[in-house]
Amino acid sequence: MTNKINIVLVHGAWADGSSWNKVINILSADYNVFATQHQLTSLQDDAESTRRLIEAQQGKTVLVGHSYGGAVITEAAHYCATVKGLVYIAAFAPDAGENLIDLSQHSKQAPGNAAVYPDKYERLWISKEKFHAAFCADAENDEATIMAAVQKPISMQCFSDKITTAGWKNLPCWYQISDDDKMIAPELEKFMADRMNAKKIIHLNASHASMFSHSSEVAELIKEACTYQS
Repeated sequence: MTNKINIVLVHGAWADGSSWNKVINILSADYNVFATQHQLTSLQDDAESTRRLIEAQQGKTVLVGHSYGGAVITEAAHYCATVKGLVYIAAFAPDAGENLIDLSQHSKQAPGNAAVYPDKYERLWISKEKFHAAFCADAENDEATIMAAVQKPISMQCFSDKITTAGWKNLPCWYQISDDDKMIAPELEKFMADRMNAKKIIHLNASHASMFSHSSEVAELIKEACTYQS
């Protein structure tokens, strides 16, 4: 039995749990840290796999979502009473009845979307040649090469599925805006952070993959959310 707060890190599109490696190394000494490995098949499937990971832990849990993972934690938050806070890292935060397509109407299209293309199975990929510039411009070259090679495509359904309950309406929230984000427009991130009345909003001069280039700052924001629970 441990009294450590649980942190569940939820990855987004074109990524997996290893996208949190640097943040995990910083947080693991003081918290029980877990990262999801969901399929990016549908919002409900991904929220369910997140719920199961939360349910497997004892004690209070803080959910952290990056990119599409923000939609996942928004949906999954109400499944478990042990969830006590939400942290959004350059992430989507839809309202109930809203999907990611709806949210995109609140800002101009992010330029990185031009690098996204579908395959015949209705899965979306980022061009390997454009991945570094679009997804993680401030990552090291070797990091970007690996991320592009192991990217996990996302189903188109994930963008059209609607949120049933917006967890951010009932829980304290924190938000990190990436000011050089090419995948989600920074003004859209600000809109979502302001709408949820986040307890703290931080701006980083970062790409979409801020957990790589600014892992210390991202980890500190997560720690603040955990300290709020103690």
